[in-house]
Amino acid sequence: MENAISINGITKSFGEKKVLDDINLDIKKGEILGLLGPSGAGKTTLIKILTGQLEADSGNSVINGKDSQRLTGRDYSGFGIMMDNCGLYERFSCYENLKVFARIYNISDDKIRAALESTGLADAGKTPVSNLSKGMKSRLRLARVFMTNPKILFLDEPTCGLDPATADEIQKLILREKEKGKTIFLTTHTMTEAEKLCDNVALLNEGKIVEYGSPAEICRRYNHQKRIKIHLTDGTEMEILHDESAAEIISELIKNGSAETIHTTEPDLKTVFMELTGKELSQ
Repeated sequence: MENAISINGITKSFGEKKVLDDINLDIKKGEILGLLGPSGAGKTTLIKILTGQLEADSGNSVINGKDSQRLTGRDYSGFGIMMDNCGLYERFSCYENLKVFARIYNISDDKIRAALESTGLADAGKTPVSNLSKGMKSRLRLARVFMTNPKILFLDEPTCGLDPATADEIQKLILREKEKGKTIFLTTHTMTEAEKLCDNVALLNEGKIVEYGSPAEICRRYNHQKRIKIHLTDGTEMEILHDESAAEIISELIKNGSAETIHTTEPDLKTVFMELTGKELSQ
């Protein structure tokens, strides 16, 4: 499958601090790639390099077949960027905010209304941004991205600071774009979000990618204990080794009706990240 984004040896420093150190990644067309790491790990810096906002010290990246350091005005219509610090005009309504960008991209008013509809903001078109909740502002930023119908979406921590219900709504919008064949480059420090949305994840720590793969694959890779947890009908739990003896034990528990739930005890991404770095993903 053809790559939508190729990152080759990207390095970036600010003064003496190396923020990105020899980053190499390939993102296939139609894939959701999650870049996971704590705040300050270099996630936003990488997005800015890929979208031509910053120049790398070394290495190169290709997006939609173009060198990201040599993008022209027309190239920018091929991708959309949602970043928390991309300002909205507080005194403008939702519709007026989108209209500013529609004029830049020569987009019809019909597409403004369609973008508001697709993000659940159809009834808020005349509402000033200053009156929106944080979740509605996030949806408006997504509407701005969707309006140009780009092939690639760069979403920088799109659910940061949102309550679980609102975050779930945003995640559904993202998955809907994936179903349309869009490629999505997602940064997050939320392990559950990455497991829910991403085909592959790259764990970033101190400027280096320390692990890469599908969420399930990475968790299996670090399943050192290889144990099975069984919740019994009397409310207690037991753990057994995941080896040849497990089948007999489980079979007996099922026969006598003692087993209520059975599952393996693979670590989650948060646990893997802590093992690799000694740090919390959420810091």
